Amino acid sequence: AEAVGDANKAIALEPTLAKAYLRKGTACMKLEEYSTAKAALEKGASVAPNDSKFKKMIDECDLRIAEEEKELVQPVPPSLPSSSSTPLATEADAPPVPTPAAPAKPMFRHEFYQKPEEAVVTIFAKGIPKEKVTVEFGEQILSVVIDVAGEEAYHLQPRLFGKIIPEKCRYEVLSTKVEIRLAKAEIITWASLEYGKGQGVLPKPNVSSAVAQRPVYPSSKPAKDWDKLEAEVKKQEKDEKLDGDAAMNKFFSDIYSSADEDMRRAMNKSFAESNGTVLSTNWKEVGTKKVESTPPDGMELKKWEY
Repeated sequence: AEAVGDANKAIALEPTLAKAYLRKGTACMKLEEYSTAKAALEKGASVAPNDSKFKKMIDECDLRIAEEEKELVQPVPPSLPSSSSTPLATEADAPPVPTPAAPAKPMFRHEFYQKPEEAVVTIFAKGIPKEKVTVEFGEQILSVVIDVAGEEAYHLQPRLFGKIIPEKCRYEVLSTKVEIRLAKAEIITWASLEYGKGQGVLPKPNVSSAVAQRPVYPSSKPAKDWDKLEAEVKKQEKDEKLDGDAAMNKFFSDIYSSADEDMRRAMNKSFAESNGTVLSTNWKEVGTKKVESTPPDGMELKKWEY
């Protein structure tokens, strides 16, 4: 019913669109409304007279309509004779009741499997040329028509269990089958391919991701930001005010920590060779000679004897 409504809207917008009449006829045949289907198909055939699909489907409608009319015709019982001497008809004399024909077995077998994001329909049609296969996608409709030489066309036109994204759907005609991939509009597990058979099931949550994203409660202890703590300690050390030798030692320590390799070598060499009386950062000046001890003014350098 929904497919018929969509086709009627398309016809109202574009009365010369042959595909809309084909879809309406197909949907009405699915609903067993063969007279309505035939009228739509005849209109489509007048718009696209070279399309053989319309003639084949109109012939099928005529066949179905004839079968329905035949089933409606009931045998009329003979009128009773006026004379009571005439024997009544027995059950053996009654005309046989026609047995309804069994539904025709589908020409090709099909099956489907699914993933969270798509459903895959496989029609096992062997050796069918690609140009003989017509596949169309609607919001919740799949239409497959396969033209077979010398036989009636194969139709698979279910109303799908869930909605799909037509522009993301695709199909491929292979040597042994036709494979159709339907992109689901919602990530749910279909209970079947066709609408109305069971209920959809939401996929199970990923356990690992659920564990990784544990909820944080008000009573939970906040994690310590060690980088922030380290930055605060360094800031406190930098801002700390020292006096005397402590301030001097910190001054030289800061110079040494920010110096390059040559400056550090110069500081180590000059301090060691001068017995702690000289501290130079110029490697070119102290690297090629020995640094002599230079006592402060008013002091005398003495060597200790052990």
